[in-house]
Amino acid sequence: MRAIRLHEFGPPENLRYEEVEDPVPGPGQVRVAVTAAGVHLLDTRLRAGEAGGPLPLPELPSIPGREVAGRVDALGPGVAEEWLGRRVVAHLGPASQGYAERAVTDAGRLHAVPDGVPDEAAVAMIGTGRTAMAVLEAAALTADDVVVVPAAAGGLGALLVQAAVDAGAFVVGLAGGAAKVAIVRDLGAHVALDYRRETWPAEVRDALDGREVTVVLDGVGGAAGRSALELLAPGGRLLMFGYSEGTPTPVTSEDVWARGITVTTAIGVRLMRRPGGLRELEERALAAAAEGRLTPLRTAFPLKDAGAAHAALEARATTGKVVLVP
Repeated sequence: MRAIRLHEFGPPENLRYEEVEDPVPGPGQVRVAVTAAGVHLLDTRLRAGEAGGPLPLPELPSIPGREVAGRVDALGPGVAEEWLGRRVVAHLGPASQGYAERAVTDAGRLHAVPDGVPDEAAVAMIGTGRTAMAVLEAAALTADDVVVVPAAAGGLGALLVQAAVDAGAFVVGLAGGAAKVAIVRDLGAHVALDYRRETWPAEVRDALDGREVTVVLDGVGGAAGRSALELLAPGGRLLMFGYSEGTPTPVTSEDVWARGITVTTAIGVRLMRRPGGLRELEERALAAAAEGRLTPLRTAFPLKDAGAAHAALEARATTGKVVLVP
């Protein structure tokens, strides 16, 4: 089979499209003929050799990728025959190996893809979608909320905008560049603005016309996250779930005491200790897609162009979830 392998940590060009042996499923495992593989920002950091994240650096050479959809084409010992030939999606966990034409995983990680959900959408929901479910669970949005979503045209941001609108909240979506701002507006955001402009915080205040921001859903961090935090009204909620700018949003105890805000991390330790576990979130994310409540945006690249996909993701030149198609 063909797969993407990393032999040396470094730039996107280090991802090589190579011929490798087909994986063989072991006891309790299946093999999936991959039709869509998800690309995550964490993949780019592991490729670059940046340690200190939620996953250790892989042993090299390695096949990146932790989210796949496709059809089961082989069963290991002890796996029910009913899985053979079924359209499935799975999060591979730390095992990785997803950037390939075939991938092996434990049968317990499989979900049948709901009818009407394309494989590319399913692979977006199994990882990014489950994170969205966790963020929304922690945020507990209502129709009384005014919500600010930075990076609203990204894979996760686009889902959060849709969900916040569905909850009846007033939604401000921030994105980089006119094209992405238009996408955010099409998603239903009441206000869509370009946060590459230095004046965007003032533009948000003007657009709110007296409304106060009650929730910030922050996956960006850094200076943009701090500017969004400054918009938060006394008693508001800051939900942090990442820092694509490179550093978390700076928050002090003075922010909490003086303004009475609550600060919550929606992933990490909180997610790992969540009652019901990750599988329940995956099921809820897939159900939301099947019911049409959430539609993941996607940018697809051929599997052989994984390096270009990484480069585009790092340059913020993509919209929605980045997906590789063998």
